Amino acid sequence: MMWTQITINTSCEAVDLLSAFLDEKGVEGIMIEDNVPLTDEDKKAMYVDIPLMTGEDDGTARVSCFVPMEQKGDVSDMETISLDIELLKADIAAELIRLKEFIPVGSMSIETSITEDTDWMNNWKKFFKPFRLYDNIVIKPTWEELEDKRDGDIVVEVDPGMAFGTGTHETTKLCIGQIKKYLKADDTVFDVGSGSGILSIISSLLGAGFVHGMDIDEVAVKAAKENADQNGIGEDSLVFTCGNLLGENVIGRDDSYSLTGAYGKLPDISGNPYLNRKYDIVVANILADVIIPLSAVIKPYIKDNGYYITSGIIKEKENAVKEALVANGFEIIDVVRMNDWVSVVAKP
Repeated sequence: MMWTQITINTSCEAVDLLSAFLDEKGVEGIMIEDNVPLTDEDKKAMYVDIPLMTGEDDGTARVSCFVPMEQKGDVSDMETISLDIELLKADIAAELIRLKEFIPVGSMSIETSITEDTDWMNNWKKFFKPFRLYDNIVIKPTWEELEDKRDGDIVVEVDPGMAFGTGTHETTKLCIGQIKKYLKADDTVFDVGSGSGILSIISSLLGAGFVHGMDIDEVAVKAAKENADQNGIGEDSLVFTCGNLLGENVIGRDDSYSLTGAYGKLPDISGNPYLNRKYDIVVANILADVIIPLSAVIKPYIKDNGYYITSGIIKEKENAVKEALVANGFEIIDVVRMNDWVSVVAKP
């Protein structure tokens, strides 16, 4: 779908008032861009694996809103519907003049452009560049060129699409380091909550004999399969399936979080042949609130001398995860940390 984007160049002080004004005008969907640094509290509340946009905080901000357009014929014959753009721009300009009497409002310039839904989904890609981990693992977006390839590099081509996992977040970096530490040639790996497939793909490229990645989200499974193909890995050594080991609810969260509400009907795993085996390594880079109940059901999938690598654990929940692992018969053998995040490795 096509949209008219109206962008107001203003100040951080005016953002909230302008957002409220646009809301009163019937505008749905407001985007705010600024360079105000995230607080430590903000960062702790976030669990994202995409690059965070940063720049110099100069007090400026951009407030954008989007008005749908209707196509009559070819692309040149577009008509904005539901709101009169010129009238809305005039109202915005008048509001900026009014606010200027009380607070800084920046340059007050107003821009319009035509945008498409796909533009919003892909804008973040310009901030995702190739980067190196643990000397020889290079995560490279499929749309970028790698300029400093070295002998012995393991290059992972990835396009997360709408799935989780680029490798930039501390939790994923921790997991990659632990996989590299414990994986032996020809080991089998089960990646629970595989997202974009980045951990599964790295396991395969590091020498795993067979890898099974599983995610509750069909969109993520599709993205993971495409990423495996991009890296030249066939289904004889890497398979992705859709499933959930915990059933309808993740037990252990205070709000009794329902996965059904997030994903609709959950996939049936009863006929999944890749769950009728034990693995040398099981990886779960999810969240503490999922790892805790998962520790009660994951042991049947791990060999007696295997490893359970967990990550996605905020430091405040480290002890809760450890207690759940021990209560379910695991021995904790390794704990590593990166900033506020923790990875715990255990053996059954």
